[in-house]
Amino acid sequence: MAGTQHTADGDDPVLAGLMPAVILSHPQMGENIGSAARAMKNCGCSDLRLVAPRDGWPNPAAVAMASGGSDLLDKAAVHTTTSEAAADITLLIATTARKRGMAQIEMNPRQAAAAVIAHHQAGGKAALLFGGERAGLDNDEVALANIIVTVPLNPAFSSLNLAQAVLLMGWECRMAALAACDGLAIDDLSASEQGDHMLAEHGTRAFFYQMLEEKIASGGFFTNPDMRPVVMRNIKAMFNRFPLTEQDIRTLHGIMKSIERSGKAIDHADESDQA
Repeated sequence: MAGTQHTADGDDPVLAGLMPAVILSHPQMGENIGSAARAMKNCGCSDLRLVAPRDGWPNPAAVAMASGGSDLLDKAAVHTTTSEAAADITLLIATTARKRGMAQIEMNPRQAAAAVIAHHQAGGKAALLFGGERAGLDNDEVALANIIVTVPLNPAFSSLNLAQAVLLMGWECRMAALAACDGLAIDDLSASEQGDHMLAEHGTRAFFYQMLEEKIASGGFFTNPDMRPVVMRNIKAMFNRFPLTEQDIRTLHGIMKSIERSGKAIDHADESDQA
């Protein structure tokens, strides 16, 4: 890409615009956060988001290990929940070492990287989600994802540390972005022109799930308390398999309101008959 302009980080701005955000959920050691930031910088990723880092933030140990990537640490956004960190994300890709028994789209890193680039070219915003060093992502976090990624490594020794996982996914995304830039045709439609076809952000989805859970609960579907988290996790995984748009979410809200009105009308009719 000779002759192109470059960002302050030295990368081509079109290429930089195709790279995903990185969300580190409950990272434990500052050193690992710093190493992950360095891996991000190697690959051209610049949007780092942290969810409840164990040792607090900022962390001097992270700066010591970032080795040139400390500007990413300075700009890192800190959130209390993964859902909050992914609120503006329209494609969330979770990395996990084991299958969770949830019916979700599964890809390897190369397939997921291609999905990231295609999603950005279509006007969306993608993020890679990584779990903490000790336990990884919990089931509720995995249920938030649109795609889950497992890495086909040596089954006898498949463990990666946090920075290795970030570097692996970042490199695959960079290779996919470089390939796309060779013949890139950017869709210059503005957000207003894309309108109802814009994919729903995870914050919009989260609000819909909250409303849906309230309606289901009020209808008496949860016959015991243990059902509630399992059912909602499965519902989220089901909806997150599909590229729902903002219009799709509005339609689902409208359906819920219509069902609620119908239920109230039936109740009123029953009361009138009894009277």
